[in-house]
Order: sequence, then C-alpha cells, then structure tokens
Amino acid sequence: MAYLFNVFMLAALLLGISAANAADTAKPVLTLEQKADKARVDSQQLEQTQLEKARQASTETAERADEIKQKSQANDWATQQKRKAQQQFNERETHEQKYLREAKEAAAQEHKIPKP
Repeated sequence: MAYLFNVFMLAALLLGISAANAADTAKPVLTLEQKADKARVDSQQLEQTQLEKARQASTETAERADEIKQKSQANDWATQQKRKAQQQFNERETHEQKYLREAKEAAAQEHKIPKP
C-alpha cells in the first residue's frame, strides 16, 4: 500500500509539474482593457509605418518629377540655343544683303573721276 501511495504521489507530482509548465507556456489572459490598449498601440505602429511609406513614395515621386523637369529644361535649352543660332544667321544674312545692295547701288552710279 505504501508503494501504491508513492506511485500515486509521484504521478500527482509529475502531473502538477506538467500542469505548471503548461500554465507557464500558455498565453497570458488579457483583460478587455489590455486588449484595447494593445490594439491601440498596434494601430499607431501600423499608421506610422504607412506614413513612412507614404513619405518615401512622395519623396521618390518628387525626385522623378525633378529629373523629368531637368531633362525637359535641357531640351528647352537646346531649342533655345537653336533659335538663337537661327536668329544670328538671319541677321548675318540681312547684313550681307545690305552690303550687296549698297555695292550694287555704288556700281550703278556714275563716278566722276576728277581730271588732274
């Protein structure tokens, strides 16, 4: 009988230890208020993460827009340079035409050569 008692006590002790371990590994039971607080914290963390992602996306978009603007301005600069070159060419042409016209007028006039 003493043997049976010892086996029973040993079994109870082992079951008690395993039950205690099970209680230690189980999730702690949270009250409704604690769950609400945890949900608020999780929500704030999620919101911050989303805000950071949105800021990053906004920055990337602005950088891409600046790159495109720089490229288009470079193209505008090239167009402007072509326009200036064409204008200078036209001015040179009008100067040449003026000189040619004056030369023709001078050739058409009778020159009186003074007699010595």
